[in-house]
Amino acid sequence: MSALGPMPPAWGWRRPGAGRAVHVTAGTEYQATTVQAAGLYPFTAGSGAPLLGVPIGRHQLWGESVLLDPFEWLNAGLITNTGVFVLGQPGAGKSALAKRLVMGMAATGAQILILGDTKPDYTRVVQHLDGQVIRVGRGLDRINPLDAGPLGTVLSRMSGPDADQLRLEVRGRRLTLLIALCTLVRDGGQVSNTEEVVLGRVVDLLAERRTGDPVIPDVLAVLDQGPDTIRAAARATSAADYRRRIDDLVATLRLLCEGTLAGVFDSATSTPIDLSAKAVSIDISRVAAAGDKLVAAAMLSTWSYGYAVIDAAAVLADQGLAPRRRHLAVMDELWRALRGAPGLVEPADALTRLSRNLGVAQIMLTHSLDDLDALASDEDRAKGRGMAERCAIKVLAALPGRELDRISQMVRLSEPERDMVASWAAPEALVPGAMHPGRGKYLVKTGERAGMPVALHLVGEELALYDTDAAVRAGAR
Repeated sequence: MSALGPMPPAWGWRRPGAGRAVHVTAGTEYQATTVQAAGLYPFTAGSGAPLLGVPIGRHQLWGESVLLDPFEWLNAGLITNTGVFVLGQPGAGKSALAKRLVMGMAATGAQILILGDTKPDYTRVVQHLDGQVIRVGRGLDRINPLDAGPLGTVLSRMSGPDADQLRLEVRGRRLTLLIALCTLVRDGGQVSNTEEVVLGRVVDLLAERRTGDPVIPDVLAVLDQGPDTIRAAARATSAADYRRRIDDLVATLRLLCEGTLAGVFDSATSTPIDLSAKAVSIDISRVAAAGDKLVAAAMLSTWSYGYAVIDAAAVLADQGLAPRRRHLAVMDELWRALRGAPGLVEPADALTRLSRNLGVAQIMLTHSLDDLDALASDEDRAKGRGMAERCAIKVLAALPGRELDRISQMVRLSEPERDMVASWAAPEALVPGAMHPGRGKYLVKTGERAGMPVALHLVGEELALYDTDAAVRAGAR
């Protein structure tokens, strides 16, 4: 009761003409900049999400659009590097987010590089973009680990000190990858210092012959011939001593050509990467079924070849021979390659460390930090964690509580953020036909800032283009 009479019910009195409203519709929502909406103050609200990049969904609390582009965020001073680390349960939509970024950033001129598609998830997207798909496997396309790639093409157009520097870069890449493959074949057995020196001399000798990119059988041929420079590198005192010193190295290289890896890395690259392509996907799904060793070899070769493309584009731009380009490299199932043998994290870490200087953004996707624990040694696990921690943008999809306990050691999570991400994880009860409760929900974290909870909804042709379960459903039918 008030001085003006009794207070009306929330929906009005139940009599004609008394303003009764059985249902009150929600108000119309408008989105505008603070300049445009200044006259509505203080009836405006915002989440602080930067309007820079590709729309990846709506803020789950405020409803406004959230945009993401590592390059634009870097230029705006929001982050310190262009690495994106995506972590979440299978079926939560990690690939869908990556594909949304692929499509959006391709539209802004970035070259897309899918460096080792193991399922394959990205083939249809790349084909939709009129890009290049290279299918690696026995009886399919081959990758020559010693191929200079586009760097070789650029080198032929250069001279002087810049050309000498680029030759050293090509040499370093060839030798690093060759040593990594030998380590892989030996199940983690390290290449000795003497063997590394010998391989370096062989690579130099083959480069001096200038007969194109060498292949691993060429390395074997030089070792078999045993010219004086190679014997000197082996510090052999006689022909018999030389054979004894290189015997293990020859057996290792022969396994690359005649063992389980035969038919993939033992000849010239059959389909070179098109430097001008809008998008490139290297499909290694055919070798994925052959075990972690072959997958690791394929991924290491793919990463090396892909980053040669990035290096070549940078050199061309520096020489004024081509416009400068941005590159988005997607590295899915990253840790599956790295657990192939001890020491493989080192070359991968070296390839990805200088992304900011090369004009490349990287998206690394994995299911769990347990994938890091599966690496062979404490040193590898430490370097693997370093690769993840260096990424300035971390995207958390549906994850259980125990996983969030570990992630909180890498990125600070408030209790509400932790509870939100845990609520997206799959429930214990199995309900046929139910969709994953965390599908398309992500928490985007940068530094110590509060995370942005985003809900991604696929539209139009995205529903079919990003579908990773189509093959499973087709097999069930």
